[in-house]
Amino acid sequence: MRIEVWADVVCGWAYIGKRRLEAALADPAFDGVPVEVVWRPFRIDPTAPARAVPLEEAYGDPIVDTALRRCAPGLSPMENRARVSEIAAEEGLGPRWGAAWRADTHDAHRLLALAFERGDAARQNAVAERVMKAHFVEGRDISDREVLAAVAAEAGFADGAALLEAGAGEDVVRELLLTGKARGVATSPTIVVGDRALAGAQPAEVIREFLLKGGRRRELPEEVERLRYAESLLDQRDPFGALVLLRPLLDEHGDDRTVRMLAARAYFASAQLGRARPTLEWLVAKSPDDSYARHLLGRTLQRQGLAEEAAPHLTMAAVMTPEYA
Repeated sequence: MRIEVWADVVCGWAYIGKRRLEAALADPAFDGVPVEVVWRPFRIDPTAPARAVPLEEAYGDPIVDTALRRCAPGLSPMENRARVSEIAAEEGLGPRWGAAWRADTHDAHRLLALAFERGDAARQNAVAERVMKAHFVEGRDISDREVLAAVAAEAGFADGAALLEAGAGEDVVRELLLTGKARGVATSPTIVVGDRALAGAQPAEVIREFLLKGGRRRELPEEVERLRYAESLLDQRDPFGALVLLRPLLDEHGDDRTVRMLAARAYFASAQLGRARPTLEWLVAKSPDDSYARHLLGRTLQRQGLAEEAAPHLTMAAVMTPEYA
């Protein structure tokens, strides 16, 4: 059974959720069951400064307020802080508890992704434990690469520091963040098994019941899954994110109409009209009776100030599909 934990390492509930997940998996019901826990990135505070600042100074920032609410929906930052501290103590996290820094977690997520990619789930789990302990218990700045290098070594991933310095893991983390968004992950932590998700750091018994129900996920070719995620991002008005996921498909399957059409929609939605136009012209040339492609080409030409060139396409699209009139 593969368990994906989508979480940010600066979310206290993620660390609590880790302990509760471990308690759930210690139940005899899972004896002999092969389990793989994989950590996936989620950012509660993507605007955190590159250079960490003391957390006490950051609490008055409305952006920090918003970030903390993504970690604990329904609670004010102060309510969340008090409740997390109390529950962390109950879960045995401490004796000291409390982050000291508002730290950017991009490199920490890269380190986790690399630990899994270059090792396995066990190594990644060890790194996740050390990163969160460093942040919440030891009060260290986990945006500092020297701190991350020490944490990686302590977790048995000595190669991690060099990989970070070489820029490894950038694309992996970027795509995983977009994939999580496409799949509807909206809070930290979110536990996913197959096609089922459990949001929040639920009690161990709730997690146990969730895991026992399992979750089947329809196995799709990687290309089809990537295409669906890109379409989900476009539906969420993130055309740039959709194009990131589409890039490998455009490189390898550029003659596929479905791929081209989704790219054309993303180009149009992101105002990249210079890219939308040739893509749509190619689609219209291949399928002259595609009213949607014609309509979108006409609108693209209109937005480029080419009304006369747009008119025939818009007229023909309206004739074929009256709702485009």
